[in-house]
Amino acid sequence: MASKIAPPEKIGFIGLGNMGGPMARRLAGAGYKLAVFDASKEAAEKFAADTPCETPATLADLARDCRVVVTMLPDGYIVRNVLLGEHGVASALAKDSILIDMSSSSPVGTRETAAELAKLGFPLIDAPVSGGVRKAIDGTLAIMAGGDAALIEDCRDLLSTMGKVFVAGGVGCGHAMKSLNNFLSASNLATAAEAVIAGQRFGLDPKVMIEILNASTGKNSATEGKYPVFILTRTFNSGFFMGLMAKDLRLALELAESTGSPSKLLSDTKDLWEAAEEKYGFKSDSVEVVRFLEELADSDG
Repeated sequence: MASKIAPPEKIGFIGLGNMGGPMARRLAGAGYKLAVFDASKEAAEKFAADTPCETPATLADLARDCRVVVTMLPDGYIVRNVLLGEHGVASALAKDSILIDMSSSSPVGTRETAAELAKLGFPLIDAPVSGGVRKAIDGTLAIMAGGDAALIEDCRDLLSTMGKVFVAGGVGCGHAMKSLNNFLSASNLATAAEAVIAGQRFGLDPKVMIEILNASTGKNSATEGKYPVFILTRTFNSGFFMGLMAKDLRLALELAESTGSPSKLLSDTKDLWEAAEEKYGFKSDSVEVVRFLEELADSDG
């Protein structure tokens, strides 16, 4: 790596969805030049309408002109194809370029992809994020970076534009941390929902329950954040797809099984989100798992 990445360096950014769009805008706002790409031409055009950027016609065109390329895509299979597929990013990258995958990808798959990229001379940083759309907009995401520590340091200023950077360990460790974080996030919501549903059926007021839980040892991310904002209000609009949470839980289970770790609760949590996804669809909101549990309680009642 020749030098630290700093404005006005041109950054390639691939994936302009609910999270990728606001993250890329943070980079533009910090003075980085942008070249963006999305599988949806409409998404790229919409982004370019209010954010200064170039919109190359192909992945190879983007790669030729950017020393750093960031991916923010639905899963590791898509990332792998974008980076290593025919006419993909790696086919046109210049020497000393860096790849940063900020998607939620398989930790096991990330190490395999990183090994193939290393053979071509390109290092990979896996730097998934947590915090949702609101934190993507205001640049306060938690960023879990895995890879060469010196390389991460060279990219720290760029990453810090989007959130707080934590160095999780070697390549793949960022994605491992993200999948385990989402397991805890999901299990917190599931246990909070079961408790609130039981209390409500007994006669407790859910709003009062949440207030008490948040002043007690039962407090967690679901009672502090998701319940007051998305569930008690019945908006169910956290901005994170049900199918993506189910996917992240599968990744966490893959990780646990690959290390021989206990995974009964993880497996049950995965099954719950997959059942909710089957009923409501991939693009339903992940917090609608509470609605799913409420309907189960009603049908059992």
